[in-house]
Amino acid sequence: MAQFVYTMNRVGKIVPPKREILKDISLSFFPGAKIGVLGLNGAGKSTLLKIMAGVDTEIEGEAIPMLGLNIGYLPQEPVLDPEKTVRETVEEGLGDVFSAQEKLNKIYDAYAEPDADFDALATEQARLEAIIAS
Repeated sequence: MAQFVYTMNRVGKIVPPKREILKDISLSFFPGAKIGVLGLNGAGKSTLLKIMAGVDTEIEGEAIPMLGLNIGYLPQEPVLDPEKTVRETVEEGLGDVFSAQEKLNKIYDAYAEPDADFDALATEQARLEAIIAS
């Protein structure tokens, strides 16, 4: 018999007060399978993926990944730090780029120094510009 990497058997999800999001879902996936989840807004696509990722465990039925299977999940809505501004959050995600830009500005200033090592500055400038370009 074939070994499935993931199996769902009669999975259901009900949220208060008595809204049934998923009902009696059974799925099995072979190794290497490519899947897509299609449906109207509110049909339960995100809920299904949360269940498959093990994020939502309060379900009816069973959702069983193969032992040792590594499942990644990227939520639709990121969890943000309420103490940070939007700018601080973006800068955190682009930290290397912002840091490289600050260093590059210092390189530009260093070109004006009378004893500047233009070869070293140009090498560092190229390295920093490559970080920013990527």
